[in-house]
Amino acid sequence: MNKQLMQKYADFAVKVGVNVQPGQNFIIQCPVEGAEFARACAKAGFEAGAKRVEVRYSDEQVSRLQMEHTSLETLCDVKPWQLRSYLDYAEEEGSVCILNIHAADPEIYKGLDGGKIQQAALARRAALKAWQEYTMNSLIQWCIVAIPTEAWAQKIFPGCSGEEAVEKLWQAIFQVCRVTEDTDPVEAWREHVAKMAARRDRMNQLDLVSLHLVGENGTDLTIGLAEDAVWEGASEAAHNNGVEFIANIPTEEVFCAPHKDKVEGVVKSTRPYVYNGEIIENFTVEFRGGKVVSYTAEKGQELLGKLLDSDEGSRGIGEIALVPASSPIRQSGLLFYNTLFDENAACHIAFGRGYPTNIKGGTGMTTAQLLEKGLNDSAIHEDVMVGSPDMTITGLTRSGETVEIFRHGEWAF
Repeated sequence: MNKQLMQKYADFAVKVGVNVQPGQNFIIQCPVEGAEFARACAKAGFEAGAKRVEVRYSDEQVSRLQMEHTSLETLCDVKPWQLRSYLDYAEEEGSVCILNIHAADPEIYKGLDGGKIQQAALARRAALKAWQEYTMNSLIQWCIVAIPTEAWAQKIFPGCSGEEAVEKLWQAIFQVCRVTEDTDPVEAWREHVAKMAARRDRMNQLDLVSLHLVGENGTDLTIGLAEDAVWEGASEAAHNNGVEFIANIPTEEVFCAPHKDKVEGVVKSTRPYVYNGEIIENFTVEFRGGKVVSYTAEKGQELLGKLLDSDEGSRGIGEIALVPASSPIRQSGLLFYNTLFDENAACHIAFGRGYPTNIKGGTGMTTAQLLEKGLNDSAIHEDVMVGSPDMTITGLTRSGETVEIFRHGEWAF
């Protein structure tokens, strides 16, 4: 692994992705395998003027052991200090920002009790909901990036040794994240963000009320948009201090909020999806009145059912995201088995909760007010890929005009 490129990647993630400001507390969440990268990010954080850098390590092998040997009652007993450890920073005006470093084995929980995993995950999300509001509402700067681990890399490159697979995955991540020896990732991303902003602005100018997605695989889905829906893309400003940040690296999407009651038709997945450490492949779901009424999957059908039965809102969708087939992630030819990357290879929808930031004035609204606008509410937000190079998307404007949005998997304007 090229350490110079790794530091470039860390500098970009911290100074542009999170955009750490002088005097802020900076939290880094990282798997133990990524300690070297966490140190590079800590260095970048202090260079940006962070008052404090706190690294919180996780260990997925220990997480598997806990899931195997700990009772469900204990797993669901999330102690209050875990929430307070975030809120003590967040409640200090403009004082905190966070970088989440992902590097998970996509099948870390393979063979374990899916119901137990689901209930434990939902309990943790419920316990940390007050903290999640800060990121879902973009009240603070936050960013997600990924680094290789041997288990993940060998899933992508199964014929390689662990060391070789990790090296290949590093190179792939650098490439799709625009981090190369010959380029400045900051300048490359400024140009990319500007292009994404232009797409976002054009979508908002159209004043759409619905989208119609059609694919040769049988997808035929109409998605009504929530009232006062706003399209977003690439960067955004934190509502507590106005600082620009990039939530996901990489990102190729322009996204909006569907109306929870106005989704009709059939949609088929186009890439596998990793959920709670297991894989769901080749699924078909049918929507009526905004809710999934039937579903099948070639692999992981029972797991898909558990996802859809998470709570009252999990059979609805909270996001529709448009991604061209020419995105660097799709062009890499790799299946990453990681939503952070794979969602940026194809148009996608998200089962579960929508982002309040996709509603005009949404960050200042109550849950009841957001529901009134049509924004879906749920404990989950799970992105699944449905786009393809043959997909056609048209939009219906408020004035009744039909506008071509995607032609053969690419932007039509």
